[in-house]
Amino acid sequence: MSRSPRRNTHQPKPGAKGLHPKNLHKQGYDFPALIKSQPVLAPYVKANAYGNLSIDFADPQAVKLLNAALLKHYYGIVDWDIPEGALCPPVPGRADYIHHVAELFGKFEPFAHQAGTQHDITLLDIGTGANGIYPILACQMYGWHCVGSDINALSLDNVAQIIANNPTLKDLFSLRMQSDRHKIFDGIIQEGEFFDVSVCNPPFHASQEEALKSSQLKLKNLARNRGEKKPVPASQALNFGGQEAELWCKGGEQMFLKKMIKESQVFAVQCRWFTCLVSKAENVKPSIKLIRKLGATEVREIEMRQGNKLTRVLAWTFSG
Repeated sequence: MSRSPRRNTHQPKPGAKGLHPKNLHKQGYDFPALIKSQPVLAPYVKANAYGNLSIDFADPQAVKLLNAALLKHYYGIVDWDIPEGALCPPVPGRADYIHHVAELFGKFEPFAHQAGTQHDITLLDIGTGANGIYPILACQMYGWHCVGSDINALSLDNVAQIIANNPTLKDLFSLRMQSDRHKIFDGIIQEGEFFDVSVCNPPFHASQEEALKSSQLKLKNLARNRGEKKPVPASQALNFGGQEAELWCKGGEQMFLKKMIKESQVFAVQCRWFTCLVSKAENVKPSIKLIRKLGATEVREIEMRQGNKLTRVLAWTFSG
């Protein structure tokens, strides 16, 4: 049985700049506490060039174990795992998305549901992947009821195992297979069904080659920060970023957003807020223009910052 989340650890420094005020990770990683919760992380934690404890963020295994430790220590999730090569999401950034989504509905306090304060919010995660991270965090932080959809049956099988390993998720988190990769909400949102919000981390790239170049660049930047000059193996770069449906699709992020926005109009009365992570700044204005053209009553652009990285969430509603 999973343990209750821990929230009152000491605050290590340096912190992760710009995270949401309610984010448990805004002061950085407490590696001693994480190692205590997840001892297998220990061999991967070493002092960096600045004398601070850290991991090699170019090592997929180290990143996966760090995420597993964060989920166990802070959110009570045990036996979280993903297949080799699957996208490994940064928990602090994913938690930020959920905290910002919660603000669409008022001032919700994380973990209040554990004391009996229940908010009946339903969340749909488009492309939940093999990690199921958004519904997991929404369930554990806010007690929301969540549905995760994906086009990959093996990814859904992996998330199903995570749910089976964690009793707190079983009554809150369910999964649905999207049988048509050209559809987003169609085939997932059922007749007469209503969701309060949908979330999505879309594929950013238009091809495998584009995704590989992006992953290689990330790894080169990480190596340069450590003072290394050796080339990045292609196999490591591919494993670093994720698998096909998680990273690339025809037309890339721009086309995915266009398709999602158009389809959201069809389900306007069945979902109160539609939201989507937007990686490329140049895709924001065209998306907002299309959203308004289709009759949305409100559009919000939410900026999220972690260190030097800036991402955005677009949120729109057709409700009056």
